[in-house]
Amino acid sequence: MPVMSHSDIQPASAPALACSSNIRLSTIGARAWLVEAPGGFDLPAQRRIWSLAHLLQTDDQIEALIPGVTNLLVLFRQIPSDERAVRQLLHEAWDQAQASGPQGKLIEIPVHYGGEHATDLDVVCRHTGLSPREVVRRHHQSEYTVFALGSAPGFGYLHGLDPLLATPRKKVPSLSMLKGTVTIGGAQAGVSALTGPNGWNAIGFAELDVFDPLADSPALMAPGDRIRFLPQRIEL
Repeated sequence: MPVMSHSDIQPASAPALACSSNIRLSTIGARAWLVEAPGGFDLPAQRRIWSLAHLLQTDDQIEALIPGVTNLLVLFRQIPSDERAVRQLLHEAWDQAQASGPQGKLIEIPVHYGGEHATDLDVVCRHTGLSPREVVRRHHQSEYTVFALGSAPGFGYLHGLDPLLATPRKKVPSLSMLKGTVTIGGAQAGVSALTGPNGWNAIGFAELDVFDPLADSPALMAPGDRIRFLPQRIEL
């Protein structure tokens, strides 16, 4: 699953590096390092993360690369013996990375907005000060980009939500939100992949599986894909 955020871990004995990049590096266990892009939650930062993963994929000392939301988890095959060399490697690779990335496919998702499954639409309206119809309009008129998959099989973290719709995740999750529920979580949009507990805000429902373990490509979405929500029905 993608790693959302971690604090920077800087051992006191680690020498400072004279690098132009201002990424944040954190150790996660003995073999894994998290690279966090500077700046906010935006597409240029995510594209540079994808570029960084592409640059590092030919390095034989790296076992796996897991892109997250504006971050990259780098798993080494063995515990690195030289922390400074790892930092230098990651900083230099970031300096070379460009804001480019996969040109994904367009996925159009018909949505039933409102109705019995939009259990948090009123919450979104109260938080944003917008009417239900305006929330729906702003949601479906945006085009989204899949930044990463994680938290559940096939679940896509979607960038592109109208900033006026951003609504904090719930402090107390819904216990049994249906898969296919169209949601808002902070500044992101999503479609629930599994039925179960969920802290995002439900505003609609889509009849689709975002993950099918028997399909040739089990996950409907992939990083770089573009998502459009089509209002199939609006019940307000």
